[in-house]
Amino acid sequence: MSEDTEGRRPNPVDLHVGGRVRMRRKLMGVSQEQLADSLGLTFQQVQKYERGANRVSASKLYDIAKTLQVPVSFFFEGLADPMSGAEIDATAQHAEKIVQEFLTTPEGLELAEVFPRIGRGRVRRQVLDLVRAMADEAQRNEVA
Repeated sequence: MSEDTEGRRPNPVDLHVGGRVRMRRKLMGVSQEQLADSLGLTFQQVQKYERGANRVSASKLYDIAKTLQVPVSFFFEGLADPMSGAEIDATAQHAEKIVQEFLTTPEGLELAEVFPRIGRGRVRRQVLDLVRAMADEAQRNEVA
């Protein structure tokens, strides 16, 4: 059996929960070490939780929610309700992933905090156009 088998890949729910832990921790300005200390863990264990490599137990998720000052349900927001029988909305799931990845970087978090201060309209569009142009240029340089 290869390492790419289903048993070796993180479960999508574990990835989602871990991403939500990371996002909330970063939004609160808490380091992995600080969170680990408050939970009686090593920072490596917190890293594994955030990557979805290790599954968070119910009691540890409860402790994480208490430490990060959110309801336990926060970590499941964006997942399809298993009781509704509805499939996961792939578009919404992709958008959630993009937002999580953005907010887990220091620059993304700062941009998310300051961007709303820019008045609506022309200046916001110019900032967006600038960022798009820079991203397109970076992508062209990677391909070349």
